[in-house]
This record gives sequence, C-alpha cells and structure tokens, in this order.
Amino acid sequence: MEISEWNSQVRRGILEFCILLLISEKPRYGYEMVTLLDKWEPLAITEGTLYPLLRRMLKENYMESFWKESETGPPRKYYSLTTSGRQLMDSMAREWHKFSTAIHQIQLHRGDEEQ
Repeated sequence: MEISEWNSQVRRGILEFCILLLISEKPRYGYEMVTLLDKWEPLAITEGTLYPLLRRMLKENYMESFWKESETGPPRKYYSLTTSGRQLMDSMAREWHKFSTAIHQIQLHRGDEEQ
C-alpha cells in the first residue's frame, strides 16, 4: 500500500470528526470550515470534498443548516449540530481517544523491545 492511499483512508473518517468538532463550537459556513482546516496541512480540504460530506451529514440528521445574511457579500449557509450529531461527535471523541491511546502504547512497547 502506498502512503498516499493510507493517508486517504485515514483522512476520510477523521475529516467528518473534525467538521463535527468545528461546528460544535458555533455554527459555521462551508468556506469558513475549508479555511480553518487549511491551518493543519493533513486536514486541508477542498470545497469539492467538503460540500458532498456536508450534504450527506445533513441527510443523516447529524447537522442542520440555515441561511444568514453576510455583512460582506451574499447570504451564507451555516451548519450546526443536531442532538444526534453531538452524540456522534462525542462517540467519535471516545473512540479517537481509545485509538490514539492504543497506538501510543504500541509505540512505547515497541521502543521497550528494541532496548
């Protein structure tokens, strides 16, 4: 497996989690999320990737959307978490902690074996 293929598989689930985390703070519009995720290179996403993901999450009732006038241009579509979206985000956070803890323990154990 090429590292780019592995990165692609890992990113798929992580991006959904990151989007839920971003809109859990406050409602956000699409381009704002693209800009925020650009701050972390491994999480950078294009609008062409983001909007299908947002549409799917809306359809699955993890978020809801509303239009709001913008002071600097046309109205923007904002996204916020629903109750089921918050529950999913909380479950993902627990699972992420389990994964990251296990990986960290494997790395430490591997280091012990090399000594």
